Amino acid sequence: VQLQASGGGLVQAGGSLRLSCAASGRTLSSYFMGWFRQAPGKEREFVAGISWSGYSTYYADSVKGRFTISRDNAKNTEYLQMNSLKPEDTAVYYCGAGSSRYTYDYWGQGTQVTVSS
Repeated sequence: VQLQASGGGLVQAGGSLRLSCAASGRTLSSYFMGWFRQAPGKEREFVAGISWSGYSTYYADSVKGRFTISRDNAKNTEYLQMNSLKPEDTAVYYCGAGSSRYTYDYWGQGTQVTVSS
């Protein structure tokens, strides 16, 4: 499975961005999908995850109520809608696919999100 993340950019605080993660090589419909981020000097952290059916979603406390994860299995794509962005959301965002909420076997290349104050 190859994952391609896109949609990052520079946005002012309070703005919105929508990240996409498109898969090729294999269908994503049987995988748990997630988004992680890594800020400079910090470890990669979990942001959001979604079950293969889309029925179950999970969020880090820091983004709950502001970010929404979704997926379209027909398009082999997952999304992260990010609203009310804060400067502390600045990071490289990575999408991942795996067999469970805690196990990721495939990673995208990352897309930079920068939120200015």
